[in-house]
Amino acid sequence: MLLNIDLVSDFVCPWCFIGKTRLERALADLRAARPEVETHINWLPFFLNPDTPAEGEPYRAFLEAKFGGPAAVDAMWAKVAEAGAPDVSFAFDRIRTRPNTLPAHRLIYRAQASGAAADKVARLANDLFVAHFQQGRDIGDIDTLVELASPDGGKADAFRNYLKSDADADTVRRMAGQVQQQGISAVPFFIFNRKIAVSGAQSAGALGAAMLQALE
Repeated sequence: MLLNIDLVSDFVCPWCFIGKTRLERALADLRAARPEVETHINWLPFFLNPDTPAEGEPYRAFLEAKFGGPAAVDAMWAKVAEAGAPDVSFAFDRIRTRPNTLPAHRLIYRAQASGAAADKVARLANDLFVAHFQQGRDIGDIDTLVELASPDGGKADAFRNYLKSDADADTVRRMAGQVQQQGISAVPFFIFNRKIAVSGAQSAGALGAAMLQALE
C-alpha cells in the first residue's frame, strides 16, 4: 500500500519547518503501526515573497516593514518559537539575509527529478531549513547551497554549474504557479493521496489521522 504526500512549502517559512518536523513524527508513528504502508513525499515549491531580489534582502528590516515594527517582529518570533517547541528550535537573531529561495527549490526539484533516494531529498530539505533558521546561513548563496547539496564535495562542480545556470528555473516557477492556481495560498500544505488536504503546521496526531483517512 502506498501513501503519496504532496508537501507544499518554502524554506524561509518557519511554520513549514515545524510542519515538516511534525510530519516526520507522524510518519514514524505510521510506520510503527502500519509497516506495510510505503510512503513517498513530493516536495512542491511555494514562494512566500516572489519579489525577493536575487541577491536577497536584509531579514530584520523586511520583517519590520511587513509586520509593523520591531515589537511586532519580536512578538511574532516568540510566538513561533513557543509553537515550535519542543519539535523545532529557532535562532532568528542569527539570520541576516532573507534569501530568494528559487535556487533552493531548484536543488530539491533536481534531486527529485533525477530519482535521488527519498532519504537524500529529505536530508537536503532539512539541511536547508536548518541552515536558514538555526545557523543563520544565506541559502540563496551559491557557495552555501553547493556545500549543502554536496557536503562531502562530491559533484560540487556539477551543482555549482547547475546553480549558476537558469536550468529548471522556469519549471519551478511554473510549478509554484500551478500550486497557487489550485487555491493554495498559505504553507505548509499537505495533500495525502490526492484525497485529503491539511493546511498549516498541524500536530503530528492530526497529520497522522489525515494519513490514515487517506489510506481508507
